Amino acid sequence: MENGKSGWWRAPAFVVLCGCLIALITYGLRTSFGLFAEPIGATRGWSPEVFALAIAIQNIVWGIGQPFAGAIADRYGSARMLAAGGALYALGVALMAVSPTPLTFNLTAGVLVGIGLSGGSFTIVIAALGRLVPEEKSSAAMGLATAAGSLGQFVFAPLGQAFLAGYGWQTALLLLAALMVVVPVLAAALRGRGETAARASDEPALPARDAVRQAFGHGSYLLLVAGFFVCGFHVAFITTHLPAHIADVAGHSHGGHAGMNTAGPAVAAWSLALIGLFNVAGSYGSGLLGGRYSKRKLLAAIYLSRAVVIALFITLPPTPTVVLGFAAAIGVLWLSTVPLTSGLVAVMFGTRHLGTLFGIVFLSHQVGAFLGVWLGGVAFERTGSFAPIWWAGIALAIFAALIHWPIVERRAPRFSAPQPEV
Repeated sequence: MENGKSGWWRAPAFVVLCGCLIALITYGLRTSFGLFAEPIGATRGWSPEVFALAIAIQNIVWGIGQPFAGAIADRYGSARMLAAGGALYALGVALMAVSPTPLTFNLTAGVLVGIGLSGGSFTIVIAALGRLVPEEKSSAAMGLATAAGSLGQFVFAPLGQAFLAGYGWQTALLLLAALMVVVPVLAAALRGRGETAARASDEPALPARDAVRQAFGHGSYLLLVAGFFVCGFHVAFITTHLPAHIADVAGHSHGGHAGMNTAGPAVAAWSLALIGLFNVAGSYGSGLLGGRYSKRKLLAAIYLSRAVVIALFITLPPTPTVVLGFAAAIGVLWLSTVPLTSGLVAVMFGTRHLGTLFGIVFLSHQVGAFLGVWLGGVAFERTGSFAPIWWAGIALAIFAALIHWPIVERRAPRFSAPQPEV
């Protein structure tokens, strides 16, 4: 039997483990970027809008590149794409440390890291695992990969802060870039495993171009694309600007909230870490629930809960307890949308073109991310507050909850039965 000769490094459990470690490193590292906004701006003499624009460019480049990276992974395998993406990602992070002008920073932190993320991020891992594991367990596997990315946020937020405090921001970026070297090594475990196989229940063997055209003619897919825009807006805005928001409220704290003055940087780092920690449970839990209950209803509930949590955060007194409580609550809801959204794509269209079709949905996510990051910087520059974007996030969360409700949760008509072989 082949399984007995191939060795433990070919076992599905080991492949899943390596995929999860890739998600942990690649997603976790980028969530620490918000900690670098203030020290880079202070050293270079840049306004907050400069850093925000670079990260916004990173998000949109990541999104634009994702469908293409997904299509290449669908056709040629995930291992090569993850290895190449991880190498470019590491190079971009290292060059961030020596970018002397806003233009070069946009090219390194924005374009190069964005391209690296499109090929080396958890979205490619999710598509590979979606094909690797049995259909009845795919939702849980997608949740596990997403949870691993969240665990990375818990690891890298305090790690990035420790590097910053101990070595300064330039050396900290170089150290973080060095950790990315293991990604191409881990990617080798996904070689030839699951990424090219199609399940018997999958859709007809349509060319990718035809599959995309059919998807855009399916109303439920378009609603899913629109809804994931909102997730990107929330996640990118909070990841990038929450440390600055905490520093801002700490600077305006008086009396009973004076503790924020001295604890601001530590609270910021731990808030990002708590988001990641609590999203481990949120992401994996949503993956398990998505295998048993309606994915569209779960998504509507998640977005509505986000509106409530954000509203409480910006109206309650800005104490460390409130900040950390918000981080824990939003963490449960953070990337719990990902296994449900990717799972709905698989329900509608199967897994043959999952990397491509989920990549397009993810592009919408990154358009939202671009606007969340960039508008956050613009709002603070113009008004001295992030409040307008917090309120916009509440309105968008309610919108997303409403548009997920009418999604039809079954196979799209043109993908419902295999074509006969000729």
